[in-house]
Amino acid sequence: MTEIRLLTEADQQALTIPNEAFPLMGRLVVTRTAEAWGYHEELLPKEAWEEQTFPDEDYQIATVLQKGFAVGAFEGETCVGLALFEMDWLKYVYLADLKVNRQARGKGIAAALLEAGRKEAVNRGKAGIWTIGQDNNLGACRFYLKQGFVIGGLNTNVYRHTQQEGKGDVYFYWE
Repeated sequence: MTEIRLLTEADQQALTIPNEAFPLMGRLVVTRTAEAWGYHEELLPKEAWEEQTFPDEDYQIATVLQKGFAVGAFEGETCVGLALFEMDWLKYVYLADLKVNRQARGKGIAAALLEAGRKEAVNRGKAGIWTIGQDNNLGACRFYLKQGFVIGGLNTNVYRHTQQEGKGDVYFYWE
């Protein structure tokens, strides 16, 4: 059974969960009319899929808790999922990181981490959660939309002059 709980100063080890590869299978194409955001998917043929892995971080629990809070998913003593949230002046808490070990994926752990984070955000006087997903990380974009997040913005300039030029950031909000 998986335990979902807020992390404390004693949980430094939980922050060492590594980033693992995810497939790049297409992109979320975001559109805007005068009334609303919309989107459609551009899928790549399976043989064109690649994998991407974000660099591992060096999180320190004191800094994480100073900026906000963290939620972990534990199977026994092992952390298999992690969500980091940062407080700021907005009425939303920023989801800075969300990851689940590959062998633990597909069990609803990421959704449980988000729900625990949303409840804590509300307890802290916030309206909900906001986060960013790269438009080419279609799996993440699909996940946020499935969880009830709505699109609230698109940044098409953020990766200009970098190796990731051509990608964009989709802004998601969940109350």
